[in-house]
Amino acid sequence: MLLADFSLQFRAILTNLLHQNSHARRPDLDRLSFPGRVTQHRLANGLRVCIVEAPHLHGAAVALYVRAGSRYERVSNNGLSHFVEHMLFRGCAHYPNSFALNRAIEERCGMLIGETGHDYSLYQVTLHPRDLGGALDILGDLFLAPTFSDLDLERAIVLEEILDDFDERGRRINTDDLARQALWSGHPLGFPITGPERNIRRFSRADVVRHFRRLYGARNMVLCVAGPVRPAAVLAQVKRAFGRLPSGRRLRPLPPPARVKGPRFQTVRSDSAQAEIQILFHALADGDPGAAALIVLLRVLDDGMSTPLHYRVCDQKGLAYHVSAALDSLYDTSLLEIDSACLPEKLPQLVSEIAALLSDLRTTLVSEEELAKAKGRYARDVEAGFDDLEGLCSWFGGTALFFSHPRSPAERYRRVAAVSAEQIRQVARRVLQPQRMVAVVVGSVERSLSRRVERILRDSFR
Repeated sequence: MLLADFSLQFRAILTNLLHQNSHARRPDLDRLSFPGRVTQHRLANGLRVCIVEAPHLHGAAVALYVRAGSRYERVSNNGLSHFVEHMLFRGCAHYPNSFALNRAIEERCGMLIGETGHDYSLYQVTLHPRDLGGALDILGDLFLAPTFSDLDLERAIVLEEILDDFDERGRRINTDDLARQALWSGHPLGFPITGPERNIRRFSRADVVRHFRRLYGARNMVLCVAGPVRPAAVLAQVKRAFGRLPSGRRLRPLPPPARVKGPRFQTVRSDSAQAEIQILFHALADGDPGAAALIVLLRVLDDGMSTPLHYRVCDQKGLAYHVSAALDSLYDTSLLEIDSACLPEKLPQLVSEIAALLSDLRTTLVSEEELAKAKGRYARDVEAGFDDLEGLCSWFGGTALFFSHPRSPAERYRRVAAVSAEQIRQVARRVLQPQRMVAVVVGSVERSLSRRVERILRDSFR
């Protein structure tokens, strides 16, 4: 009896803490005040600099964000942003090859990493705070005077990389690429980040240099430095290292299509033992009034093994080993995606169960207990982000690439804490619509089975 009483009391306390009135949220907001300071600067050449002073940490990070990605490409040069990212690792004026460049970074106990997305490219080094000045000098040299050497060697590496997206018969089997292509047909957001093989084979050094000069101007970048740093000293180091970068111009990406003509379905036959499926919904931009409710909806659906998606699909019915839901957020739109894989014969039942879960969100109010759990886990993740250098750079620096004033941790949580069960139902009704949906299946799936899956999805989202 005592244990049961304690459990009931604890649940009541947790619900009250996370309930949607200002007094109940106060302890969480106090806890979520960032234990540091963030300052924004702009160099004379237009480079925006974000310095995250985090005295509680023992490491430091430098992250350079660039408006470069498939969203800034055409059909004829799709894949060039990703190719430029690879070519930058080939060296620069003072470090004339890949060995010299990487050795200089690694002698400072760091490692240079890069990645390309649909609307950004990122170059990041994590290292000891005392080595920040040296790392900034290396990166400044890299983006001021890249060599772009060994093009054919790097071309071969990129061609190897994109083989993962195809089967042995040359059919594209990457569900992410297929679903986005179906959703945004003809728009750069529907292009694969790595581009088609035919483009990679014909890119020249002149193409690389031209694309670099177009996208890698100071006005098209944000540099973020995070760690136990002194802002004045860091800013002086940044000016020395990056002050001579050409200004260039800040690019404005082509807006996403206002409407998606769904539902759309595609099946790609492959010899895989499992059938992969991705169900994609065109969702909401960060500035949309329903964006916070969408975040909580996702947490309610899939945020741990006790949430419905995993529990019902995997634990209770054994339909798949893995299923997940995620929000792919761009600054002016987002995609809600559900991914899973199963034996082909289980596919109709798997799709039926996923569709039923989504339908429940459109018709039934989320319980206060589930709502409190989702908000509590979100608050914990926000707080844990204070110890994540890469996360801090993304949080304050990456968002500055598109937003003038990134939200503070407390502001982010405040939006989520104010979400009600009715708002979740409203956003589910708004987003989980047939005209917003694309579904892609890849695997050894007969045409009759594919049609059956399509009927299930059509009937579930009328």
